[in-house]
Amino acid sequence: MKYCGIDLHSNNSVVVVSDEEDRMVLQKRLPNDLSLIRSALEPHREELAGVVIESTYNWYWLVDGLMDAGYRVHLAHPSAIKKYEGLKYSGDFADARYLGHLLRLGLLAEGYIYPRAERGARDLARKRMQLVR
Repeated sequence: MKYCGIDLHSNNSVVVVSDEEDRMVLQKRLPNDLSLIRSALEPHREELAGVVIESTYNWYWLVDGLMDAGYRVHLAHPSAIKKYEGLKYSGDFADARYLGHLLRLGLLAEGYIYPRAERGARDLARKRMQLVR
């Protein structure tokens, strides 16, 4: 079994795939292009237990694209995930690896993946709350 963590940013994503013994099988920084990310994951597709994506403001395209391609996608809830104190390494690759590690251990705090049809109303309500504040 393999586990994938993706640290999503505004213009690039860090993709890390690790095996059951937490050894990295793939680590790449890719532009935010669904076809490139899917191509990187394709050799590991059959063995992937899941793909974890950090919930950021721009997750819809990646989650939808991977789910449409048949991947089991998990949305990480970043504020509910606590990092170990005194981690030796930090950065995008370490963050992506940590997401896959949490999935492997069954400790991933997950966010809800809203159905596409409900996202418009949710986004409008959130924007309204921001403006009211």
